[in-house]
Amino acid sequence: DPAHGVLGGVCAGLASSLGVDPLLLRVAFIVITVAGGLGVPLYLVLWAALPAGDGAPSLGARLRGRPGSWQVAAGVGCLALALLLTARELGFWWSDAVIWPVVLALSGAALVWRQATLKPSAPPAPERPRDRGEEVKATVHGLRGVYRGGFGIALIVGAALLILQTSGALTGARDAVLGVLVTAAAIALVSAPFWWRLVRGLDAERAERIRSQERAEVAAHLHDSVLQTLALVQKRAEDPKAVAALARRQERELRAWLSGAPEARPDERLADALRAAAAEAELEHGAEVEVVTVGDRELDDASRALVAAAREAIGNAVRHAGGPVTVYAEVEDGRTEVFVRDRGAGFDPAAIPADRRGVRESIIGRMARHGGRAQVHSAPGAGTEIELVLEEQR
Repeated sequence: DPAHGVLGGVCAGLASSLGVDPLLLRVAFIVITVAGGLGVPLYLVLWAALPAGDGAPSLGARLRGRPGSWQVAAGVGCLALALLLTARELGFWWSDAVIWPVVLALSGAALVWRQATLKPSAPPAPERPRDRGEEVKATVHGLRGVYRGGFGIALIVGAALLILQTSGALTGARDAVLGVLVTAAAIALVSAPFWWRLVRGLDAERAERIRSQERAEVAAHLHDSVLQTLALVQKRAEDPKAVAALARRQERELRAWLSGAPEARPDERLADALRAAAAEAELEHGAEVEVVTVGDRELDDASRALVAAAREAIGNAVRHAGGPVTVYAEVEDGRTEVFVRDRGAGFDPAAIPADRRGVRESIIGRMARHGGRAQVHSAPGAGTEIELVLEEQR
């Protein structure tokens, strides 16, 4: 039970399973440790062998399942020590002054080598930005890698210094190094307040510069969009439909800007093209057109024909029904569907005169020529729905 433990949670977990007070087991481990010294190894064995109370595997199972850099370094060090001691027992001369530096150097080299050969983690998909938690995990993972690699280098350097110290090569350089270290420490203590004040000043200047840039961006956007729209509203105050269309267009632009949405590309993306068609209809006829999209795709010849048919359907709806008009588009598994609905008076599609070719050619015929289909669902008094379907050719 790590959540309620003092060290590893062994006593807390055993006490919870046995139904006793954890303090009794802790006292028992202390007594065993003081009496014969068996409490510490027994605690470590139980810590590695027992699973956690929350269903997680034991420490030993995790170490066996995921051998990491530390386990590889420790294993290499133990193997090197075993080989050197075995060679000394067989008659080869290996003094302790040589054995321990060699073991440290090989362990450090294994740690550095292991860290250098680990595969880097795959970056996130570009269409899904990483959230704050993922960024923190990536930063911690990178710091762990730097720490392990630096510790391995420190082991190698320490082994080299140990060999030089044993051979007496550092005796003359010790006083010079000590003098340099003392001088550097004194300079660091004297200059520390100055550097601290400099760093804080730079941070404050950077924060103020960022705030100033953000204020300038907000002011520029308000001037280019909101203030211009307010001026147009004043000029067209006598036309309520035009004012409503301007307000709705500005609302869409402001919401997209506040949410950090990417810049609209009506010539490249289906969803942006449908929104542009709706905005044109609102600005021209003053009707309310609501666009909802699920999924998106790049525009090709067939999808451009789909957008043109949807634009014609939106225009017919705002001209004859007046609004509001709803446009719903869904893209999934190579199938694109667009529905244009209004709540107008409706009509009988079979009663359309032969010389009226708007629906027949601009919507139904256009979709048929590009491998899609269009259906008109309408009846007098029941509104109208234009269904446009485009399936990817396999």
